[in-house]
Amino acid sequence: MKKNLIIVESPAKAKTIGNFLGKDYEVIASKGHIRDLPKSSFGIKIEDDEFIPEYRITSDHSALVKELKSKAKDAKEVYLATDEDREGEAIAYHIAKAIGKDENTLPRIVFHEITKSAIENALKNPRKLDMHSVNAQQTRRLLDRIVGYKLSPLLGQKIQRGLSAGRVQSAALKIIVDREKEIRAFVPL
Repeated sequence: MKKNLIIVESPAKAKTIGNFLGKDYEVIASKGHIRDLPKSSFGIKIEDDEFIPEYRITSDHSALVKELKSKAKDAKEVYLATDEDREGEAIAYHIAKAIGKDENTLPRIVFHEITKSAIENALKNPRKLDMHSVNAQQTRRLLDRIVGYKLSPLLGQKIQRGLSAGRVQSAALKIIVDREKEIRAFVPL
């Protein structure tokens, strides 16, 4: 008999939800992001003013992805049940891509508490993946890579080894430096 497959992020959630739902469901944890930009290269192609991420299955998730593909192929239905935030939406998107399913048709379920009634209600009311949240997360990830990947090595060469720069870190540092300049320029009346 085919089972329904539910994919969550956390192993603890998987166990609890599996106990609620019984033998018609199998619940597996993705353990976070299963795809990312490669660590060994820039990982972003730029073509015709478009940024194209080159996502790869992370080495620590390759066995899990193989298992997910196999179980998804044999499942009655596959439900994406990652956290309801930008990262969770992106994880669900990458799971769909990795298992070879259409991210626009897989049911996405969300719940705000881990109770039997909340899970059952989520299963009765699936939605589609929120591609606006997926795109927001991917934009943040690409900006982090573009700024950090290019700027950090330059800082190490020109200023001091071990220095790094990132999208948020650099903006916060600018605010601090500007404020320090204001303090030093202050002349009391």
